[in-house]
Amino acid sequence: MQTDVIVVGAGPTGLMLAHELSLAGVTVVVLEKERTRSTQSRAGGLQPRTAEVLDLRGLLEPLLADAPPQEGTGGHFAMLPVELDCRPWRTRYPRPVTLPQAQLEAFLEQRLRERGVPVLRGHAVTAVEQDPEGVSAGGIRGSYLVACDGAHSAVRRLLGVPFPGRTSGVSAVAADITLAARTDAVPGARRHFSEYVRASADFFGVLHPLDGDRYRLIFGKLSGDGPGREVPVAPEEIREVLHSLYGPGTELGELCAASRFGDATRQVERYREGRVLFAGDAAHIHMPIGGQGVNLGVQDAMNLGWKLAAAVRGWAPAGLLDSYHDERHPVAARVLQHTRAPQPGPSALMTDRTRTGGRMVRRPRRLVRSD
Repeated sequence: MQTDVIVVGAGPTGLMLAHELSLAGVTVVVLEKERTRSTQSRAGGLQPRTAEVLDLRGLLEPLLADAPPQEGTGGHFAMLPVELDCRPWRTRYPRPVTLPQAQLEAFLEQRLRERGVPVLRGHAVTAVEQDPEGVSAGGIRGSYLVACDGAHSAVRRLLGVPFPGRTSGVSAVAADITLAARTDAVPGARRHFSEYVRASADFFGVLHPLDGDRYRLIFGKLSGDGPGREVPVAPEEIREVLHSLYGPGTELGELCAASRFGDATRQVERYREGRVLFAGDAAHIHMPIGGQGVNLGVQDAMNLGWKLAAAVRGWAPAGLLDSYHDERHPVAARVLQHTRAPQPGPSALMTDRTRTGGRMVRRPRRLVRSD
């Protein structure tokens, strides 16, 4: 198969990039190793600039038609109880837009289907070969390839591209669940994120409502090592945490979806290697609490899409495609610094907190900028 651009990865970054390229009349094929799309909620919101980007393409209004109710406040830094108010930027979206990542992915994939862009699932990339004229992967030949295949990028590994940074010191879990029974400690309505944080002698956790009767539970141990990333999250593990944090009267109904994560912070040194480019988590990773990753990835795609289309079409001036790295690498570097500043690992998460009936209240501490 021949195409202009091969996109590896059908997450929000890859799907948004494929949509941008399609709008520019560039042929594109998306390769995704997973056979089915994940239904896990994962990131829960869009920051103002991401909402503006989607609005520019006419995507935001239909997305919001099926979105959860919008919150009056949102955002957090180190889970401090402060409102994230972006009105000084004079944006039409002064507060984060509540939208689960799974819903964004389903919407973008449907849009690609309507535009005739193939999203080939069950297609794991096992080899990448490039030459001065193009790049080949998964039996497909293209002028360029963009790796949007996540933190454990196969493309990055196959090309031997370094991923320098800090290794993870945390083992935590994010799970979508329902409850069969609940105590008064379980939040029944949407609140500011900081109000969801709790801790016991053994665990820290965040439990907050999603759509319908579903909740997202994020938790980790306050001491000792947790299971490895590949170990499945078991219902018994969830029950233990619920009992510890919310009392024995809080019972698990269904474990809908779950995954493990850490606080590794890494970034590739160059976003372009010949005819291969990197975007989203394939280019940068950090502690995922806060949803910065999906926002970075969508904005990576928006910056890269038109430049890559220009390169394919042959009208890009010298240096245009390389400006993707020049403009987006520093942005991600600042976000990585931001996520490291509060040191949100389990032990550090509770270092400056006082215990109030299981709910954790953050005491303000001075933040020192280091450039």
